[in-house]
Amino acid sequence: MEEQSENQLNIELSEEIAEGIYSNLAIITHSSSEFVLDFIRVMPGVPKAKVKSRIILTPEHAKRLLTALEDNLQKFEALNGKIKIQQDPSGFPMNFGGTMGQA
Repeated sequence: MEEQSENQLNIELSEEIAEGIYSNLAIITHSSSEFVLDFIRVMPGVPKAKVKSRIILTPEHAKRLLTALEDNLQKFEALNGKIKIQQDPSGFPMNFGGTMGQA
């Protein structure tokens, strides 16, 4: 029988959560004690968007998340090339860079 380490954490992932939530916009706010990450789905031609998920983190965990994201982005770019970010002075593109559809 294997002995489990005291530092081992058993993480459960339900089928519903495993499907994930699509987001194409994130808004980050903070107070002195927490960071709030709101993940939003913006749809073309729709002036209203809904927050699909909200994550609340302590400042320490926010810093750890930043470090983990930086590490993973570096690994991704090493394998797949530099990620290009379009610079759009008008802010978030409501038409997603494509043409607007007509009915």
